[in-house]
Amino acid sequence: MKISDNWLKQFTDVSMPIDEFVAKIGAQLGAVEEVIDLGKKYRGIVVAKVVACEQHPNADKLKVCTIDDGGITPDVNRDENGHVQVVCGAPNVRAGLMVAWLPPGSTVPSSYDKEPFVLEARDLRGVVSNGMLASAAELAISDDHDGIVEVDIEAAPGTDFAELYELNDHIIDIENKMFTHRPDCFGILGVAREIAGICQLPFKSPDWYRAPLDRIKPGKSALQLTIKNEITDLVPRFMAVAMADVTIKPSPLIIQTYLSRVGLRPINNVVDVTNYLMILTGQPTHAYDYDKLNGPSLETRRSKIGDKLKLLNGKEITFQDDSTVLITSADVPVGIGGVMGGADTEVGESTKNIVIECANFNMYSIRRTSMKYGLFTDAVTRFNKGQSVFQPDVVLEEAVATMQYVSGGHIASEVFDIKNQELTPGAAIEVTSGFINVRLGSDLATEDVGRLLENVECSVELHGDTVLVTPPYWRTDIEIPEDIVEEVGRLHGYDNLLVNLPRCQIKPVRLNAMLALKSKIRQSLSKAGANEVLTYSFVHGNLLEKVGHDKQNAFRLSNALSPGLQYYRQSLLPSLLEKVHPNSKAGFDTFALFELNKTHSKLWSDDGLPKELENLGLVVAADDKIKPHGAAFYQARKYLDELAASMGVLLRYEPISEAPEHPVAAPFDINRSAQVYLADTDKTLGYIGEFSLATKKALKLPSYCAGFEISLSSTLAEYKPTYRRLSRFPSVEQDISLRVKADTAFNEIEHCLRENFNFPEATTHEFYPIDIYHKNDVKHVTFRLKIASYQKTMTAQEVNELLDSVAARANEALGAERI
Repeated sequence: MKISDNWLKQFTDVSMPIDEFVAKIGAQLGAVEEVIDLGKKYRGIVVAKVVACEQHPNADKLKVCTIDDGGITPDVNRDENGHVQVVCGAPNVRAGLMVAWLPPGSTVPSSYDKEPFVLEARDLRGVVSNGMLASAAELAISDDHDGIVEVDIEAAPGTDFAELYELNDHIIDIENKMFTHRPDCFGILGVAREIAGICQLPFKSPDWYRAPLDRIKPGKSALQLTIKNEITDLVPRFMAVAMADVTIKPSPLIIQTYLSRVGLRPINNVVDVTNYLMILTGQPTHAYDYDKLNGPSLETRRSKIGDKLKLLNGKEITFQDDSTVLITSADVPVGIGGVMGGADTEVGESTKNIVIECANFNMYSIRRTSMKYGLFTDAVTRFNKGQSVFQPDVVLEEAVATMQYVSGGHIASEVFDIKNQELTPGAAIEVTSGFINVRLGSDLATEDVGRLLENVECSVELHGDTVLVTPPYWRTDIEIPEDIVEEVGRLHGYDNLLVNLPRCQIKPVRLNAMLALKSKIRQSLSKAGANEVLTYSFVHGNLLEKVGHDKQNAFRLSNALSPGLQYYRQSLLPSLLEKVHPNSKAGFDTFALFELNKTHSKLWSDDGLPKELENLGLVVAADDKIKPHGAAFYQARKYLDELAASMGVLLRYEPISEAPEHPVAAPFDINRSAQVYLADTDKTLGYIGEFSLATKKALKLPSYCAGFEISLSSTLAEYKPTYRRLSRFPSVEQDISLRVKADTAFNEIEHCLRENFNFPEATTHEFYPIDIYHKNDVKHVTFRLKIASYQKTMTAQEVNELLDSVAARANEALGAERI
């Protein structure tokens, strides 16, 4: 947001060097992005009087002018009267006119920021011209090339043009996001008030801004006008008034200069007044050509599918739903409320009568419309910050008064004000100086607190240590005592607070169990060779379809930044699988990727709102050229078993009998996958397995690819960090190989062996599979037992007897033969 230093000084008595001023703004108000010394553009330009104007002898469209600059410009050729000769082609140049003269050696302002064009005395068709008489376009004030600027402020020849029109200015560009919660600071008045406050000076808004002054009086003629506002939920306040007999012409040059210096293009006196007041107060207004309306009426309503409107920027909108606020005339759209007016009712040179609209719109509706149709205007910037609903009446009154002055028009209808009856001003907030000082670490007296708040026009009552604060109508951000604390801290200056460490407890903070679990998982999987990735929580709808997810169960963003970030993902595996092919293509032959993150789905939402679930997902893959031994399923299980062992969690794997509806299971091939349970419970932890052929094909996955996804919340319930003491005696390793029928599930074999081990007391052990071999109609399965005693060195015979015992039980239960 661009702020004019000179414009601010119209309302404040702050006086300090620009560098100090900018530093103070940056420290206590908002980040300053750029400071532009505007006065450099207009250096050397003076006000001159055309004392004579004659036809150029050699050119029909040129005139030879004699100007009086008061004799202040050095090094320029003059006649016997001390006047200067300038050739000019403007149609409005004439004797007696006060103009802006650019003498030789000065730079044309419009070229200053591009390729500077420095003037000199030069021959034009046989007549020497000393510099030029400038148009508004050449002065970088407007786009008007049709004639030279006519100085409309009384001044003597030789007056510095920049001084006369306050162009010896600095433009301060403040980052917009700093004011997101401060709608009042999107106007010069709001910024001026804040600057006075941080400089410890009292500020007083203009009388007309604090309350209506009852200046709107009917004129000599009347215009019929009807106003309706039937959507007060989206338009809390809608005001309008008609004016007759306006004269359209350029606005006063000083207004044009102030608009141009903050980045707005002057158009005509009526439009310029609406823009001027928007920049001044933060409240947008709009003027319609009364005679171009479809009827003598304005209404607000929701858009209908098929409604069309051609906007002022030339863009034609066809509305797609009923979410947009439209301003209509006899039900024909003439503007998008709070966004932009229509081209068909634009105020132009032929306009004689106007309707001025000043309203308040729902900030969320404005933002939705802006994002949906790509309309980003100055009005949108202000309305979507939540302008005060108590502001339109004072701004409308000032707009009417200013219009009367610049256009000669008069009031031709009653002032319509249709508002939501539930509107109430902000309530008083009670806070104590102690409450403020404890939070700021300050020692401010109650009187100091009151003075700081009164400086920015808060109404303050002091009762001992209690401060009763009533915020002014434009401060929509002050609602609770903590807001008062923030306000006092900023106005006092955080740099002025005592630099003391706050009082706090030194008692250790309770460890966050979920963070501890995630840290343990990262350590375990990283040690096992897996690589952690972090992907977006939002995915493309196509990705959901590729892994078999139903998009109807995914929360969808209506204003996503791009199609690739449109849906909340329902599990982590789609994001991980999407990364497999790019990594394989980049030359990584074998790898494992894992992610710890949140997932969302309508299947487990509360009251329609997204519920976050913490999950762990992992994918292992190997390039088809590698041809690794074994099945990818067991490689993924190896990672999960290692992780479970490191956390002291026992798992159980069960076949999937039918396709589950859970989104985590969607990408898996149920014939080569398993459901993961916590041991000895029916509590599902997640799914593990290889992926379906459709998923592999859609995401270009290699043949050797598997993974798992488990719930961290369920894991956390079982995770209890424990310490296992190492035995000082050597461990013994023995393998056991069993021959079983080929259709015997590996899960049955493992369960049978684990459940029938009768380990001696005071031992530590590990038992895990190392090989599976198919031959014809039989299967050889090999496990390894690693065991150690805390009391002695175990012998091979003791271990053999333990394995013989469990092998015998496997023979009885499964017909397994030890080999």
